[in-house]
This record gives sequence, structure tokens and C-alpha cells, in this order.
Amino acid sequence: MLPQLPQLRRDQFDNLEKHTQSGIEFVERYTKFVKERSEIEINYAKQIKNLSKKYQPKKNSKEEEENKYTSCRAFLSTLNELNDYAGQHEVIAENLTSQIITELLRYLTELKAERKSHFHDGRKAQQHIECSWKQLESSKRRFERDCKEADRAQQYFERMDADINVTKADVEKARQQAQMRHQMAADSKSEYSNFLTKFNQEQNEHYYTLIPNIFQKLQEMEERRIERVGVSMKTYAEVDREVLPIVGKCLDGMTKAAESIEPKTDSKQVVESYKSGFEPPGDVEFEDYGPGQSMKRTVSETSLSNSRGEAKERPSGGKSKGKLWPFIKNKNKLMSLLTSPHQPPPAPPASSPPSPSAVPNDPQSPKQNKEPLSNRFNEFMASKPKMTCLRSLRRGGSGPEDFSHLPPEQRRKKLQAKIDDLNKDIQKEMDQKDALTKMKGVYEKNPQMGDPASVDPRLVEMAMNIEKLQSEVQKFEGWLAEVEGRLPSKSDPPRRQSGLYETQNSNSSTVANNCAQDRESPDGSYTEEQSSETQVKVAIANTPEFDDEFDDGDEETLPTIGTCKAIYQFEGHNEGTISVTEGELLYVIEEDKGDGWTRVRRNEEEEGYVPTSYVEVLLETNAKGAMTYI
Repeated sequence: MLPQLPQLRRDQFDNLEKHTQSGIEFVERYTKFVKERSEIEINYAKQIKNLSKKYQPKKNSKEEEENKYTSCRAFLSTLNELNDYAGQHEVIAENLTSQIITELLRYLTELKAERKSHFHDGRKAQQHIECSWKQLESSKRRFERDCKEADRAQQYFERMDADINVTKADVEKARQQAQMRHQMAADSKSEYSNFLTKFNQEQNEHYYTLIPNIFQKLQEMEERRIERVGVSMKTYAEVDREVLPIVGKCLDGMTKAAESIEPKTDSKQVVESYKSGFEPPGDVEFEDYGPGQSMKRTVSETSLSNSRGEAKERPSGGKSKGKLWPFIKNKNKLMSLLTSPHQPPPAPPASSPPSPSAVPNDPQSPKQNKEPLSNRFNEFMASKPKMTCLRSLRRGGSGPEDFSHLPPEQRRKKLQAKIDDLNKDIQKEMDQKDALTKMKGVYEKNPQMGDPASVDPRLVEMAMNIEKLQSEVQKFEGWLAEVEGRLPSKSDPPRRQSGLYETQNSNSSTVANNCAQDRESPDGSYTEEQSSETQVKVAIANTPEFDDEFDDGDEETLPTIGTCKAIYQFEGHNEGTISVTEGELLYVIEEDKGDGWTRVRRNEEEEGYVPTSYVEVLLETNAKGAMTYI
């Protein structure tokens, strides 16, 4: 028996197959890692760009106006640098995709095909040697069988030859059979010898040539794979390193922007932006107290009014376009506050007991607080406006053409800027006119180049535009001269006045003075003049900006905050009051502020004040801030 064929290192092939497969999986895993990193870079860049875009100043907004400050410009520069910084992350993602991911995916396809080819060659060589081994085993078994048959035929011949009873013919037949078997055994031996020699050659070639070559190719393939992974990892680092100089420049730009912030320059900008040019108030004169006369009320420097004396000093016919109440957005609300009853409400009829809710608000109660007109006016001025004028919004929020709504210093700057813009437009038109004039001269010299008359309409149009712009410049220069003439010099003595409204006309001064004088005296009586309401209405009607700044559609309907029931009849003869009948149900739109009056509404057009002691009020707990009728 020949020894069994060795396993031809099948286990080695299996181990190599597992190892190379794990190598391919590692490359796939690394490719997936780089792909996810690229996606992270793209998302990060997108979020950074969205962040930069979100905080960019909006056009025609307050943020755009604030860019004159160094801190705001530095922040804008930081946002721009941040946008470039995000762009570098996009570059990283693109380079990772093109230089690593795409290349590795292509290499993986080639690697799988090469690995498949090598293992196919190995299996083919293994199958061939196994087939040769089987042929060798078959010839060996046949040689063994023929040898046994030849031995049995020889023994049978010898027995027949020794037996005297066997015929000569039978002996001869047995001898021939033994010779034939010996010949077959010799042929099988020769065949077996040939197969053995062939197998040994193929086996040597298999183990010393084919298999080593296949293993060598697999080894080279694995080394190339490992080297490719190393190159990809190096490229991964280089991709980041390539953008570092630009990222560094972005960071340097942010640092430079931060270093460019100048607090003193910004503070000067604020001073220049809000400098009004009004004269500072003068000293307050001492007023002695005398029996039988009341002392004048001193106007607060922070109020919107001027002293009564100044109103008398100014000519009544003086024209001023300054706003009377620049912070008031609702004309009807102002009228309602200023025209509300200022005298204490009447006491309820003596025949009927007052309601419990009316007792604290009884005019005779010592706890009652009277609220003069000026307090109501100041309270309204302190309230925050809820809506801007629709007409002003349609005009883009711009004021009068001469900027008379601005303080003198700001008005001067606006006028000067307007004049500069007009001069630039004039220069532009003149340059175009000169160019057309030269073109006309060329046409006159060379008629074949063009008709000189075709330029005349355009020249006439430009001349008209220049004339129009020059008239505009003269108009604005006149306003500028007027403002510069009104601006106080440092040598002028200060006058006692309100520093906020230098340009108010006589009517506005009278209104403001009446508002300031409408205060409660120390003994609890009212010192307001009888004509204060009339003067307020006249001032509002004569103020130029009211018709220009407010529309009827801009009224804000006050929300109802509860209901009330009239327990007495009240005849509202005074302006601002409303008549009610006993038992009538009304909507409450304003609570009693301590002056004994409650503001009610009968319908959408009819509303006014009624004495708090004449009604029984029921407020809604959740009605604060409501915008619908209950």
C-alpha cells in the first residue's frame, strides 16, 4: 500500500481565504468611515453657513444701520470669515470623496476580482493534483490485483502439472493461463510505474511551483491592500492639512476684526447720531410765595412741554413742522385720554344706597386719588405704542422732505447728505452730457458715423434733469441754511426750555404748558384752566403731522375687560362722558384709575366715561389682553 496523499494544505487555503476576506472587509469599513466623515463635514459646513446667513444684517433694517459701529462691522467680518471657514469644510468633504472614497471603492472592485482569480487558480491546481493522485491509486490497485491473479494462476498450474490424473491438455491450458496472468501483472506494473513517475513530477510542480506562485501573488495582493490603506490614511490627514492655511487666515481675519473694534470711535458715533443741537435749559428763577396767589408749576426737564413764558415769547404765527407728540401712534387714544372728565364724578343719588363696588370710589372718600390731565398725558406718553402708522409704512417710514421731524443737528446731517447725493447725481449727468456732446461733435465731423440730430433729444433731457437737480440742491441748501442759522452757538446764553422740542410752534407750547400746569395742588384741588381742553383740541387740529401721520384705519379698538350694569341714571353732559340709563348693560374697556371714572362702551362707535359709583362692575379674570368682545 502506498501512503495516502497529503491534504495539500487545504487548511492553509482556507486560512488565507478568511484572512483576505477580512482584509477586504477592513477596507470597506474604512471607506465607510471616511464617507461618514465627509457627510459630517458637509452637514457641519451647511449648518455653519446657515448660522452665518441667519445673523447677517437684513437689508433696510436697524441692523444694517448699526454697521457704522466698529463692533458691528467686526461681527459682520467674523460672519464672513465664518462663511469662508465653512467653505473649507466643504473642500475637505469634496477631497475626501474624490481622493479616498472614490479611489477605495474602485480599488475594492479590483481587489475582489484579483482575490477571486488567485483562489480559482489554487483550487484548479489542487483539483488537478487530486485527479493525478486518484489515477495513481487506481493503477496501483489494478497492479496489485493483477499480481494476485498471476500468483493464483501459477499455483493452479503447478498443482495441475503435479497431478498424474490430469490430462496433458488441461496442464497446457493451466500453463497458458498462468503466463497470461503474469503478462497482465507485468503490464499493470509498467502502467503503475508510469503513473507514479507522472504523479511525482506533477506533485513536485504543484508544491514547488504552482502553489508557491499562488501564495506569492496572494501575499503581494495583501501587501498592496495594506499599502493602499496606509496611503488613504495619509491622504486623510493631508486633506485636513491642506486647508489649515486658509482656515488660519479665516481665524486671523476674525482676530483682526476683533482687534479693529474701537470703543471710543463707537461712542463718538453714538454722540454724532443722537446729538440734537438743542440749547441747554437755563436756570430756574426763584418764586416767592405770597398770600392769595398760587405758585407757578415748574415744567420738568424730561417733559414734552416748554415753559409758559417761552410760549408767550415765541411769535404765534411762527411756522414749525416739528411733531407735537413723536411717540404717540394713536390719535383717538390721545383724544380719549386728554378729553376724559377731569372734575370729580358726581355722587350717586341720596335716595338709593350706593353699591358695594362704588364705595371705595366715592368722590367724598378720603382715599380717593385725583388724577389731573398732565398725569394722564404723561401716563400715555410712557405707554409703549403697539402699531405704527400705515401711511408711514407705505411711505417706507420716511418723514417730511425737509426732515423737519428731526432735531436740528440730525436734520442738518440729513440735509447735508441729501445735498451731497444730489451733487453726485448732477456730476454724473454732466459727465454723460459731456460725452454726448463729444459724440455729437464726432458725428458733425464724420456724418457717415451717425446723425448729429439724433443726440439732441437726449441732450435736452439731460439739461432738464440737471436743472431739476440743481433746483433740488438750492431747495435743500435753503433748508440747510435755515437750520444752521437756528443752531445755537456756544457763546449764546442758555434759556429755560424743554431740551427735546425746540421746534414746536406756539400751539404745541400752549398745549404742553397746559398739560404741565394741570396738576393737583397740595390741598387736593385742581388748578387746571377752563380752556385747557379747547387748547389741546386746537393744538392737535393745527399740528401738521397729525393729518399726515395718522389714518382713521389706524385706530386700535380697546379690548373689553368686563361688563357693568348701571345702577343709577347718569346724564353725560361733559365731553368725554356717556349717558346711561338705570339697568343698562355696558362693556368695560378701562378700569377706574383712582379718579372715580370708568370707561365703558355701548357699541363699536359709542364709548365714554361714567362715574364708577353709578355702575356695578364685573371684571373678567381672563380678559387681560383679550382682543375680542365678551
